[in-house]
Amino acid sequence: MTIDNNLENPEETLDILYQDPFLIAIHKPANLLVHKSPIDKHETRYAMKILRDQLGMWVYPVHRLDKPTSGLLLFALHPEIAKQISESFEQRDVKKNYCAIVRGYIDEKGTVDYPLKEIAAFKHLAEEVNSKPAKNATTHYERCKTYELPFSDGRFDTSRYSLVNLYPETGRKHQLNRHLKHLSHPIIGDVKYGKGEHNRLFREQLNSHRLLLAARSLTLPHPVDNNPLTIECPLATDFEQTLVNLEQYKND
Repeated sequence: MTIDNNLENPEETLDILYQDPFLIAIHKPANLLVHKSPIDKHETRYAMKILRDQLGMWVYPVHRLDKPTSGLLLFALHPEIAKQISESFEQRDVKKNYCAIVRGYIDEKGTVDYPLKEIAAFKHLAEEVNSKPAKNATTHYERCKTYELPFSDGRFDTSRYSLVNLYPETGRKHQLNRHLKHLSHPIIGDVKYGKGEHNRLFREQLNSHRLLLAARSLTLPHPVDNNPLTIECPLATDFEQTLVNLEQYKND
């Protein structure tokens, strides 16, 4: 039996979590852009295009997930619906839940109320952006589990981590990453705001090669009937496998 290497691969598709005539929610894999971006102009794969081709119709993004973050991503199917949902996000009528694995033992629960400066998309805009005042940013968190691994991070004989639920009230760029760094509990796999020694430990000991941050659920007023709509998203397989690998190190 031979394999014809000239055959094209099947069209890429995304897992649909919820769909009605007005909106659709998908599971965005880690390291996939939401839409085409001049910041990452060499990237040809992005969720908006994949989903558009999958459905055979235009879709309208109403919020964003950073490229390394996996999880629930919502699109509108009509421009006027997109405007309504975007306004719900701006008015904080949308409840968001993420989960992450962070360095150290974070407090059982708490709130980060720490203003964040806008991040310039390009270097030539940095001076102008940095001159603007920081905007309010709020994140609530709740610890789920703690782990102690018998591996040194270079400072201590063992390494400690927490699984945490995150509930951002605002939607500033890289808010969760920056707030967790502010608490000195950076997210594992975060190459910009995290700690290289801990990212390396997870790669070498747990075979984890991604940012361990995922969007788990959204609750919002439906744009047509205004009834509350909750959409949930499972963890990606690689994130779930990391949790399985960590289970032997959890604290009772």
